[in-house]
Amino acid sequence: MIRSFHIALKDLKAEFRTKQLLNSMLIFSVLVLVVFSISFGDFLGDSAKVAKLAPGVLWVAFTFAGTLGLSRTFVLENENGCLDALKLCPIDRSAIYTGKVFSNLMLVLITEAVTFPLFIVLFNYSPGHFSLFGFSLILFLGTFGFIVTGTLLSALTLRTRTRELLLPVLLLPVLLPVLIPAVEASSTLLSGGELGDVLSELRLLAGYDLVFFVIAQLVFEYAIQD
Repeated sequence: MIRSFHIALKDLKAEFRTKQLLNSMLIFSVLVLVVFSISFGDFLGDSAKVAKLAPGVLWVAFTFAGTLGLSRTFVLENENGCLDALKLCPIDRSAIYTGKVFSNLMLVLITEAVTFPLFIVLFNYSPGHFSLFGFSLILFLGTFGFIVTGTLLSALTLRTRTRELLLPVLLLPVLLPVLIPAVEASSTLLSGGELGDVLSELRLLAGYDLVFFVIAQLVFEYAIQD
């Protein structure tokens, strides 16, 4: 686990030095919000209607901005020969995967932390009474499942010429078991529901995260073989 944190720290230091990927993700998510705010201009200011639109708009922004980041997960290591060096290190290959999951998760969570307040401003949305803890929990579990799956598929598509196009094609269908309960739970909570109202969605997300994280740990070694 310590080695995984070192790998994640290395990736985050490299990213925060230039902020190229993070800025691209933020700009993309903001662009999605602006487009949707223009399209749904008649609903702005009506909190009840915006609360129904919010989950779809937010998760579209999160998913596509995150996919943009996932497509670059292993590119720099592959171009500079660092991936081969990591594979030669006397560590378990799964530590590389876990480190990449941590770094990708941090970048996407930062993007989400910036996107949600911008959504409130652009949509003139007054959240009122809603479970911030429950929404944060749904957001984390949904994002973790997205990152766990996307990091593995990013490794699988690394050697392909059209990896930027192939990754979304493979990723989005696999993400349906995450996106559907995440959107439904977010809609319930933003409409004034309590955490107890979304327990079934929480169980689905937690189960998906656990199963895919374990599977990815087991198959990652074969995903990065030459």
